[in-house]
Amino acid sequence: MPCAVSEDVTHQETGSTEREKFRLAGWNRLRAEIRESLAMAFDSVAAHKLRSGLTLLGILIGVFSIIMVMTVLRVLDRNAQESIADLGPHTFRVKRTPPFFFSSPKERRKIRSREPITWRQGQDVIRRARLPLSIGLEEGFASGTARSEFAETNPDVSLRGVTPEVFPARVWDLEEGRPIQTADVESARLVCVLSSGLATKLFPYSSAVGERITFNGLAYRVVGVLASKGQMMGGDDDAYLLVPLTTGLQRYSGPWVSLALVVQAEGEKQFENTVEEIRGIMRVLRRTPLGEPDDFEIVSNDSLMQQFRDVTFAVRAGVGIISSIALLAAGIGIMNIMLISVTERTREIGVRRAIGARKRMILTQFIVEAVILCLLGGVVGVTLGVGCGNVLSLLFKTPIVIPVDWVFLGLGICTVVGVVFGAYPAFKAANIDPIDALRYE
Repeated sequence: MPCAVSEDVTHQETGSTEREKFRLAGWNRLRAEIRESLAMAFDSVAAHKLRSGLTLLGILIGVFSIIMVMTVLRVLDRNAQESIADLGPHTFRVKRTPPFFFSSPKERRKIRSREPITWRQGQDVIRRARLPLSIGLEEGFASGTARSEFAETNPDVSLRGVTPEVFPARVWDLEEGRPIQTADVESARLVCVLSSGLATKLFPYSSAVGERITFNGLAYRVVGVLASKGQMMGGDDDAYLLVPLTTGLQRYSGPWVSLALVVQAEGEKQFENTVEEIRGIMRVLRRTPLGEPDDFEIVSNDSLMQQFRDVTFAVRAGVGIISSIALLAAGIGIMNIMLISVTERTREIGVRRAIGARKRMILTQFIVEAVILCLLGGVVGVTLGVGCGNVLSLLFKTPIVIPVDWVFLGLGICTVVGVVFGAYPAFKAANIDPIDALRYE
């Protein structure tokens, strides 16, 4: 009995070993076939350089357009995050109108007809709110030319009126001097805080603090200079001066003036509750009827980025459709070229079949050749797309962006196109009768 069990075990081990050897032989044969197919595919491409180049041109254009646009959008997205994120953590703004308009003309007219947010409304919100860490008020009043005894700027400097609470909310650090203070606002003093770039422009050889400047002909005394935040979106973010909000209201008052509230929550957990409290207070102060939408906008860094991405989504969709059409046309061209190649190499196919090549080997050979054509076009398209897209990075002086996910997606699409449009020519080649193929002239 033990001998019988031992023989069964030995038989099972022998059978397992044979199956393993057979499996290894199969894998080795498959690898050899793939290597041979790759070698033949590259030989065929090299033998017909002009035809191959024209064939992969369609794939190149389709992949290039996708990768270039996605690279440009990634560059813009990165710069938008830096430019938009000028509010501190857990901070939002309350404005009369949204920063971007993507609605119908009727809706835009309705938004523009909203009542302005006044100084009195802002003060009422400050008195009633309990959850915010701080609430500041601000408004951009004018653009113009700033002058000192040493220099004069272009007429693109902006003047902003602020209260002291805006400085920590916007994470404005001081390089020297002091910020706008409560006493400045209460007395509507003629003082200002310069951004770093503006201070350097107007006072290239000395400190700006304590000096006098004029903006659009009106004089101010400099009490502070902000620390630089550098270049963003290709422009100088340091071209502005800050004055007490009451000073700006006195000099630039009018029905078009609408203030913005800059609200800083105590932390992430209190952010949503703070937003809802401010929303409720604003609706009461502005007498918004129950059930009606807000007649003001609450804007945060996240909401601005979401709006930016909503806009760029339409661009992505449009480019995707156009590129898909280009890839479809390129795929049809590859199928046509592969059918011509099958016809030209009919005798070669017959010889291979006569010396033992199986249908699977012929099928693999032509599918691999179609995929190689597509991938060559895809690699060139990806390289050119990333390079051209990053021209914008050089202009913005930001790090190079490589959309790795879209690179792999583009090459994957090329592979799929090669398999799909190379399948029929490969199937036709694999099913050629060897005898008829050998007789083909």
